[in-house]
Order: sequence, then structure tokens, then C-alpha cells
Amino acid sequence: MSRGVGVGVLGVLGVVVAACGSGQSILQAGNEPLPTVATTTTVAGPPVTAAPGETLAPTVPPTVATTTTTPLDTLAPCPVDALDDASGPVEITFWHGLGAQLETVLTDLTQQYNRSQDRVRVRLENQGGYNQTIDKYVQSRQESRPELVMFPEYMVQQIADTESVIPVGACVQASGFDTSAFLPRTLLAYQTNGVQWSMPFNVSVPVLYFNRKAFVAAGVDVDDPPLSIEDVRSYSQAIVDSGAAGVGMAFDSGVDSGGGWFIEQWFAKAGELYADNGNGRLAPATRVLYDGAVGVELMTRVQSMITDGIAVTVGDNASGQDALLKLADQQSPAAMTIATSAALGTIISALDGGLIPGLTSADVGVGPMPGPGGTPSALVGGASLYVVADKGDAEAAAAWDYIQFLVGAETQATWAAGTGYVPVRQDALELEPLASTYRDDPRFKVAYDQLTAAADDLAAVGPVIGPLREVRGVTAGAVAAIFDGADVASSLAGAAAQSNALIADYNARN
Repeated sequence: MSRGVGVGVLGVLGVVVAACGSGQSILQAGNEPLPTVATTTTVAGPPVTAAPGETLAPTVPPTVATTTTTPLDTLAPCPVDALDDASGPVEITFWHGLGAQLETVLTDLTQQYNRSQDRVRVRLENQGGYNQTIDKYVQSRQESRPELVMFPEYMVQQIADTESVIPVGACVQASGFDTSAFLPRTLLAYQTNGVQWSMPFNVSVPVLYFNRKAFVAAGVDVDDPPLSIEDVRSYSQAIVDSGAAGVGMAFDSGVDSGGGWFIEQWFAKAGELYADNGNGRLAPATRVLYDGAVGVELMTRVQSMITDGIAVTVGDNASGQDALLKLADQQSPAAMTIATSAALGTIISALDGGLIPGLTSADVGVGPMPGPGGTPSALVGGASLYVVADKGDAEAAAAWDYIQFLVGAETQATWAAGTGYVPVRQDALELEPLASTYRDDPRFKVAYDQLTAAADDLAAVGPVIGPLREVRGVTAGAVAAIFDGADVASSLAGAAAQSNALIADYNARN
């Protein structure tokens, strides 16, 4: 890559990383009026069926089946009517980790909310990223914490175990908030023991980004991107053989991408559990399962593509954009990579601005994340909203009122249209600007279709593990070693042993 092009792309695609500490988002969006809240008693999504080898216990509908269901009345209540007794505007603080354009839009939306009513005033505090938000929250005393906080999807069990939040399910139940229009998968991702702990807000999934011109030059169908690992190999071989690109696929071993999160995605696509006890949703997980035959076969196939020179690893994706930048590498570009759907809006804007000579936004194709089985599906990524307990009844009610605005159909339609984020509710698709965005540019709808196509079983909901953040780090180390040529079986076995020790230690302390 030439220095001029490299600096230009880094400067713009850096927005993808700056926007979200997990490397997952950017946003350009406008404002919509407050939604009207309907009234039913739905608390969560529909039940899921058992994965192979698992048996579902009786459930308390409509939620994920669990062997131990935690009654909401044993947890912190949600005093949704407390705003009625407040003598003036209730001020709340919202900690988040979003930056760049996304922070700008969140600020705009929050200002709109503040102007739309006189009962609540929301103050945003950017903590600099997801990890920074997590660390500050965990290290803070309850009185120093905010009234509302955003955490990424891998924090569900850990935050539940802190006993420091009011389950959003309690707010849903107390207010009669209607969740029937929500995508069940987005709600299920944030449930354990029959409890809806948080409200999904900014949802993303991994997708395949590819250079359409390279596909045409290689004689492969731009309208039929690879869906399986075998497809990736055959497409990559054709691309390399034709000289259309230096390599077919760029992989990475990042914790929140190819080394951690994508492994969980691939197990879900294969219909396999990532952890025991129904991915930690029937009972607390005690061990990971990725070191078995499925994991060894999967990673052996990926490793062989790198060994054979038709794919490449860009390392740990430390910048959050290394894999995407490989598509623009002037020395040996890749034709394909996997990255978050939330990057789509910024990628299109950057290319439309002419920052990469010879490559326009029309040259970028988007397809479902390829994986085992070749069936489009995905686990929920992104983040959700938690109401912090013991901050005052009026404050809890105020946080819940603001959440209802953020997940309203109008807000979600605007939120999804500018980014590639998946709207958390189906009725948002009927509203502008999302309706015309999906119609005029089907690339934006790939993530939505992929998420809604997932099977209804425990494998497809994904793992809930207390130290999932740390487990991903260990797993990413093994993936990096495998990409560098290490023995697959022993690398996965070693990582699994370390992960299981982390889980055992966590379970013993909680």
C-alpha cells in the first residue's frame, strides 16, 4: 500500500474504530419524534428449542428455556411510575463508549429527547470505548455509577452477577411495554435464567465485504458470494489463479473479531454449542467446547487456506481496521474479508469521497458471513442498555423512559439507515429512512436478513459465560498461533484448558 493511500484510508476508516471501543460502529443519522408506547405484557422473545444433546426444561414464556428461572420479584424492582411524583425534571447520566459520528448522532437524538418533554434530562458521558466503560463501572462504587450504562453483548453474565442493575424485564413488565415487534434474537441475547437483563440498542453482526471488480475478473458470481468455508476456498483459489487479487480472503485474529467473536459465530452457524449447559443458558457454563472435533476441523480448513497462499492473516487487527485495509493494499490486496456490518455506512461514504483511487462504493459487495454449513445466520453483536439499581426510583423511571425512546420504531429506523446496524424491531423496516435505504441499497439489509435467518436453538443464541471477555482473549491467542502454522488440535486444547480455568475461578467467586 502506498503511503498516500494508506494514510487516507486510515484517517477515514479509523472512524469505525473511534466510534466504538469494540471496533464495531459508526453512524450518520437524523432524528425522529418520540414513539408511542403500546401496552401488552410481553417481557421477552419466543422460546428456543434445544440444540443437539440438550433438553429444554419447562419455561416461563416467552423467554429462553432454563433449568433455573429467577423470579423477577426476587430482583430489583422497576418503579416505572415514579416520574409522576417527581417535583421537577429528573437528571440522569448515561455512560457509553461510542465515538466519532456515532457519538454525534447519539448526542443529537438525546438532545431531541430532552427537548421533546420536560420530565427527564439525560447527560451523556463518553468513557472512551466499551472496555473503558466496563473497567470504570466495575471499579466504581454504586454511588459513583451512572443511572444508565451501555455494555457490549459479552458482558451479560458478569453484569447480572454484580447484582447492581434493575432487570429491564422488570421495567417491561411493570409498564406493559410491547416487545412483540422486536426481533426475538436481539432480546434473547441478553437473557439468562429467564430474566431480560438489558435492552438491545445498537445491534451489529459480521458480514462479508468483497471487491466486486476482483470477482468479475476472476469469473466468480458477484451476486452469489461464498456462504461456506468450502466456498471461500474455491472463490479464493479462482481469484488467486486469475490474478484478480493477491489473495482471496483476509482473516484476522482479533479478540472482538476473527480470533474471538467470529469463532462463536462459526459454532452457531454449525449448530454447535460453544459452551456446555446449553451455552450457559440452561445453567452456568463450566467449560468451552471449541476444542472438540468441530473446532479442530473448522480451524484446520481455515489454516490450510493461509498455508496454501490463497488467504492471509493480518494479525490481531489491533487498529480494528487492518482486515478492511487489506482490501485496499496496493502490493497484494485481498478480495474479501469479514467485518462488522456497522462499518458499512462509513465505508460507503469514504469511497464515495474518492479516497481510494480506482475503487468506488459501487465496487464493494456485501454478503452474509461465510461459515460452516453455508447457511446465512448470525449471533447478536453490538451493545445493550442497563438500568443501574439504587440510584433512586425517579431516576430508574427516567432511564426507562429514555430507553423507550431509543428503541422506538422511528428512532431505530433512522439509526439503522445510516450505518449498517440492525434495527432491533421489525416495524422499523416500514418507516423512512430505513424503508427506502433497504430498497435502494440491498447491502444494508444483508445484516438484518442474516440475523433473522438464524435457527431457534440454544446454539444460535450464543454463549453466556461470566469471563467471556477473558475467554475471547485466550481463544484469540490460539487462533493467532494457528494462523501462524501451529498445530490446531494442541492449540485449541491449550486455550480450552486456560478458558476452563478462568470459568472455574469465576464460578467459584460468584
